Amino acid sequence: MSRCCINPSILSADFANLEAEFARIATADAAHVDVMDNHFVPNLTLGLAVVERLQKISPIPLDIHLMIQDPDRWGRAYAEVGCDSVTFHAEAATAPIRLARELRSAGSKAGLAIRPATAVEPYLDLLPEIDMLLVMTVEPGFGGQKFLDVTLPKIRRAAEAIKAGGGQVALQVDGGVTEETIVRAAEAGADVFVAGSSVYGASDPAAAIAALREAATNAS
Repeated sequence: MSRCCINPSILSADFANLEAEFARIATADAAHVDVMDNHFVPNLTLGLAVVERLQKISPIPLDIHLMIQDPDRWGRAYAEVGCDSVTFHAEAATAPIRLARELRSAGSKAGLAIRPATAVEPYLDLLPEIDMLLVMTVEPGFGGQKFLDVTLPKIRRAAEAIKAGGGQVALQVDGGVTEETIVRAAEAGADVFVAGSSVYGASDPAAAIAALREAATNAS
């Protein structure tokens, strides 16, 4: 059994009381923060100024997911404010290797994300340049969607490639993660799980986090 990380998505939190909402997930491994610009995805959330403030009050590391156009221009700033990891989309980046190196040089882990319909194979050569590969298990932009099982073969192929390369890259999934679907994702090889409504919709988020972590660990 391998170590599995649970990163609750604050997209499902109460945005009017975020400091208290962060406290509710203090037992998680990191807080997943979705930055959306209403261009790359049809939704608008928050930006750098809010993330910088969240970085100061969060009891756990911030896992930033940039769902924006032109991450080459904006990505480094999120690393510079102290975020633990910054993930950008392969479909949006012009120079992904350069951006990944900039994020790392600024002190952040670098993550590369791909949408459900994006093939992983063209990006496997980039694994030495990143710390995490994010396979979206729903279409990015909105929370509360159902897990897409069609992504499982891609997760398996990504996991095999990571293992062949020495296993130094985390494999994250994001979208529709529940106690049921996390088992399938973990069996496919994922080890970092973004869960939104299944954590924040629970009466006891800490218990939900523990249950997800146990389910994933037992399945991995």
